[in-house]
Amino acid sequence: MLYAGAAVGVSHLVQSTRAGASYGFDLLWILIIANIIKYPFFEFGPRYAASTGKSLIDGYNQLGKWATWMFLILTITTMFTIQAAVTIVTAGLLGNIFGLSLNSIELSALILLISMLVLMVGRFTILDRLMKLVIIVLAISTLIAVIFALGKYDFQQISASPSFSWLNKMDIFFLIAFIGWMPAPIDVTVWQSLWTNEKFKNLNFKPKLKHALLDFKVGYIGTAILAIFFLTLGALVISGSGEELSPDGVNFAGQLINLYTTNIGSWSYPIIAIAAITTMFSTTITCLDAYPRVMSPLIKTIFYANSPGNFYAGKSWMWIVIVAGGAIIMLKYLSNSMRTMVDIATTLSFITAPILAFMNYKVVTDKHMPIESRPSLWLKVYAWIGIVFLSGFTIFYVIWKFLL
Repeated sequence: MLYAGAAVGVSHLVQSTRAGASYGFDLLWILIIANIIKYPFFEFGPRYAASTGKSLIDGYNQLGKWATWMFLILTITTMFTIQAAVTIVTAGLLGNIFGLSLNSIELSALILLISMLVLMVGRFTILDRLMKLVIIVLAISTLIAVIFALGKYDFQQISASPSFSWLNKMDIFFLIAFIGWMPAPIDVTVWQSLWTNEKFKNLNFKPKLKHALLDFKVGYIGTAILAIFFLTLGALVISGSGEELSPDGVNFAGQLINLYTTNIGSWSYPIIAIAAITTMFSTTITCLDAYPRVMSPLIKTIFYANSPGNFYAGKSWMWIVIVAGGAIIMLKYLSNSMRTMVDIATTLSFITAPILAFMNYKVVTDKHMPIESRPSLWLKVYAWIGIVFLSGFTIFYVIWKFLL
């Protein structure tokens, strides 16, 4: 559920909806392939945690300091932008649905403050329970919206929507951003390993590897289906309507909900509103939990590995404040364009994906991994196909962007 809470957010509500709205069902196959290609690297997180009782950060450290330094750099480079991106979308939704007079930065600060208090008071237990409720509400409300949209839509209108062009620069830019967070940034694999270990602490027994992997697979497949739902809603409800989605967070939220309710029916407003708010709030609070949860052991591993503890490495509440504060600073300078912020964050995730994918593969095939828990031959081949695909696509993008 925590994986789903982190994954189902901007990639689904914003990017998947934009994909459907702009190109109909043209990118549906890309969405499906992205989920298939990235599967092994997300599975390696809970696999390693369940097998060793450690997080992927420990695994990276066993590969060498270069790996932990690499992940630290990647985390610092993306965490403020990603936290800002998911928070501004949440703020836009709250402002529109409840008609709040606060501006987007003030709303974002309020959302982050509430999230900070929840995490500091309850930490993992409250987060775990909250996500179970949020994801169930999200899945039910989104499914209802899709069913009614399918019932009302004239599929002949799809041909009137613009098609994706591999020769169009703006289409390629969107594609890179779309793949970057579909189903989620690969950073989430490290979060998943940390959450898995935290979950084990609250149990009186250690679950078997197959149970941990089954739990992950349910979440992973569920988020992929939800992404298809949101793309379908964008294609059925917005595509061909002549409406262009605004880059401003508040206006985007208003357009999204109004277009849904206009086409599906005014009765659906509460359902769409609940689906949208639960989607984004779950992502906001799980990201704000995850980044501090990652930074504390990273700093300790790199700088204080041989000391019993250090204030700056061990105080996760301090990192919560740092992440939230950094996100607010980002919003101050980029709040006028939600789309730009989202595209920057998703593109960074896309470019770093091959590196993290390779690191995850090395960890679960390393000598420190129990032999009985290492991936099977078919999963190793599967992973290498994914690494080659992600690397090739990234090289293509860099050449296309900077050399052509």
